[in-house]
Amino acid sequence: MNGVILAAGIASRLRPLTDNTPKCLLKLGEKTILQRTVDNLLSNGITSLVVVTGYLREQIESFFGEHYPELRVTFIHNEVYDSTNNIYSLWLARDAVRGDDMLLLDSDILFDPRIVTSLLDSPHPDCLALNRDIEVGEEEIKVRLDNEQRVHEISKVVAIPDAAGESIGIERFSPAFVDHLFTVLERMIEQEKRVDIFYEAAFEEVIREGRALYAVDISQYPCMELDTVEDFHAAGRHILPGLA
Repeated sequence: MNGVILAAGIASRLRPLTDNTPKCLLKLGEKTILQRTVDNLLSNGITSLVVVTGYLREQIESFFGEHYPELRVTFIHNEVYDSTNNIYSLWLARDAVRGDDMLLLDSDILFDPRIVTSLLDSPHPDCLALNRDIEVGEEEIKVRLDNEQRVHEISKVVAIPDAAGESIGIERFSPAFVDHLFTVLERMIEQEKRVDIFYEAAFEEVIREGRALYAVDISQYPCMELDTVEDFHAAGRHILPGLA
């Protein structure tokens, strides 16, 4: 299984903290966000990583060389990181991940390692981590489910009354889903030029074309996406102390 970490963004909403540092290399406690992510993957037996970089790429590459010199890491650089969104960064990873299982993560999540364990233990090979214990608003990536916990809609524009919770940005995909996903991405990126949207739009296309994606409830475990300076400080106070 490949662990795919998307770490290309500028993180302008976290300035001035990110003026000279990629968001994933900000420290919370004794470790950076990226170090916590990698350690969580390693503790779950995921040792093959694909990291898509962009903003201040050299710092991220140097971080791996310093902290994980023996780890197998494939770096892919998004040269247009300042004008594209995470759908394009994911598309760039296609040659490195096709034909294998994939655990996809955004690089700005502070999370408990048992969330990854829950996805790996799910009977569904294609699933995402869902936090039900949150009051969702306009900015959250919301998920609409059926009674079997199958995802029918995933985006910021899911009607709030219909939302089961927030997709936290960690997904597990089988080789069949990965292949279907990149077929959809090929159309969206190369033909439709939809490079500045969230990758969840591609998930929805795959779902509409008949592929099942299920939600795994991880609400019992602490997690938080770090988008703003306020998020960063709140995570240090409320999420960090509860991590395993």
